Amino acid sequence: QVQLAESGGGLVQAGGSLRLSCTFSGLTFSRYMMGWFRQAPGKEREFVAACSRTGGNTYYSDSVKGRFTISRDSAKNMVYLQMNSLKPEDTAVYYCAAGTNFNSPSLYYAIGAYGDWGQGTQVTVSS
Repeated sequence: QVQLAESGGGLVQAGGSLRLSCTFSGLTFSRYMMGWFRQAPGKEREFVAACSRTGGNTYYSDSVKGRFTISRDSAKNMVYLQMNSLKPEDTAVYYCAAGTNFNSPSLYYAIGAYGDWGQGTQVTVSS
């Protein structure tokens, strides 16, 4: 089974940066597409960013495009989310997710396409 563990969350001022990390273990990392989602209080979980198995293709929500960067390190079985120019509206619990058999780019954006999830890490951006 896949285990995912996020780290790197915290409190940061608006305009600041954070880098989230996700440790992947249990199965073959290279077989999985990886994504980041977030959930703010009282809101539904939403897509943030995702990358293909090689990391060669990346996908972002419009709200974070140009500010966040997803990457993966196959040697370390890690996925990262570099978050720059943070805004108070980025405050949420951020979740790492893994999925397989994405035969369409649209699936990267779909919560239901990911079968494995981490426990989440809190990101709070103060104004």
